[in-house]
Amino acid sequence: MNRLQERYRKEIVPQLKKQLNKENVMQVPGLEKIILSVCTSDAVGNPKLLNGVVDEITAITGQKAVQTRAKKAISNFKLREGIPIGVRVTLRREKMWAFLDRMTNLALPRVRDFRGLPSKGFDGRGNYNMGLKEQIVFPEINYDRVEKVRGMNITICTTAGNDVDGRALLEALGMPFRK
Repeated sequence: MNRLQERYRKEIVPQLKKQLNKENVMQVPGLEKIILSVCTSDAVGNPKLLNGVVDEITAITGQKAVQTRAKKAISNFKLREGIPIGVRVTLRREKMWAFLDRMTNLALPRVRDFRGLPSKGFDGRGNYNMGLKEQIVFPEINYDRVEKVRGMNITICTTAGNDVDGRALLEALGMPFRK
């Protein structure tokens, strides 16, 4: 069991139960999944570039990433329907907890000029979306092997029903939000 997951079960659940006035432990919000996605326009001209992106995301998450394909054709971007254009991975259980622990303790402090995460990323149902501008903040990425610095979108799905509960959960887990 991951140290963050163990801390969640032993310390954070009782604390959130009291803080959010929940009657039952099962009402306390928890993590459901974390989705990482990278979309690159360079893949339109050269689909083999996605193999490097797949390798980087696989190194970051410890789970094999899947290529995503374009759903629509957009002629101005020379994009046809079905062309591989991005990479996605969904983390659950142990790998989800390990990734969140590494992200909050190792990757986010390495972001240049980091002042905290914005609160605008919540979707109204307790899930949080954030973007990173460069994948090199993760210690698993070898800077010398990076062809191009790419950003990624990270979605943290929770069982919280609203943004207040979701934010309380993520703050308890160590996510550094702006004041």
